[in-house]
Amino acid sequence: MYYRKIWVDKIRRAWKKRSLVWLSGVRRVGKTTLTKSFQNAVYINCDLPSSHEILEDPEFFYKNISSGIIIFDEIHQLNNPSMVLKIGTDVFPHLRIIATGSSTLTATKKFRDSLTGRKTEIHLTPVLYSELPAFHISNLKKRLLYGGLPEPLLSEEKDADFYSEWMDSFYARDIQELFRVDKRYGFLKIFEMLLRQNGELLEITSLSKHTGLARPTVMKYIEILQLTYGVFVLRPFHGGGRQELLHQPKVYGFDTGFVTFCRGWESLREEDCGKLWENLVLDTLLLDYPKNQIFYWRTKKGKEIDFVIHKNRRDITAIECKWNHGNYRPQALRLFREFYPEGENIVTSPRVETPFVKNIGGLKIRFTNLPV
Repeated sequence: MYYRKIWVDKIRRAWKKRSLVWLSGVRRVGKTTLTKSFQNAVYINCDLPSSHEILEDPEFFYKNISSGIIIFDEIHQLNNPSMVLKIGTDVFPHLRIIATGSSTLTATKKFRDSLTGRKTEIHLTPVLYSELPAFHISNLKKRLLYGGLPEPLLSEEKDADFYSEWMDSFYARDIQELFRVDKRYGFLKIFEMLLRQNGELLEITSLSKHTGLARPTVMKYIEILQLTYGVFVLRPFHGGGRQELLHQPKVYGFDTGFVTFCRGWESLREEDCGKLWENLVLDTLLLDYPKNQIFYWRTKKGKEIDFVIHKNRRDITAIECKWNHGNYRPQALRLFREFYPEGENIVTSPRVETPFVKNIGGLKIRFTNLPV
């Protein structure tokens, strides 16, 4: 079992504030394995009929656990999961609870109570760049090509069957079961096209045209994919200037392995790696910042900053991602700072072995292999 210390520590910090952690993430990202990192925890697999019987009387169940950690894996399979968790947090606050699911809690219709104020939500991403040593992976290109789900990442060869079977299971277990989407082909076609468009501007009209689906249906499917973490939609940062894009978002696939699978890539060229590196940077940012603080910036003439962290009006961090930082030119950054003069400038590249700061044309820029 591979120990994902970053996430174990994050869960323990969350418990200092609230007794319940909602651990979400796509299928086979490693949620169950992560929860089993907590030794001596009471583990309940809610897929099993026996677990439903055990939890028919939640109060009795909790009374027989004097202290410690309880894990409810795939808790949305219960008939009334919100009641089980509400009793646990309100009546037995000394217990520490992890509940897992493949989507955001509020997306699951069985949750009659969103447990506002009782939970901390943590989204488990595919294996992060900083976690590769723990998985004994030294080849970054393998991580980009195979993706960050533990099973394919640790495989010796890229198995196309894994990715196609995963997408079938994702539709059957997460989409149809939770959202009652009956147009399997149309939904998976939208998902595939979005994965192929990884890191590009989102074009609803184009997606509608190429799939034959109505525009409202396309928008509904994209919303579902966001709720189930299939894609991440990044909004443009702007101050209302005429040169800036104000509304059109960008879209990123949840995992680079599925991006390369949908594009039919069996190997990576140097020019393929830059956009995939952005995915790993985005995952790292999502670990440390709420998603409503992460944006991109682009002018109508195509000048772009990959990621913008907007903490407040006087602290706007600009992050540019480069596979090879040696040829970096700050034209877009210089223009961005004409609009927003205050904040840190970061260039992140996997080829930066030791972080350093450099002054380029009056701009102080920190070069690093991690954005935080």
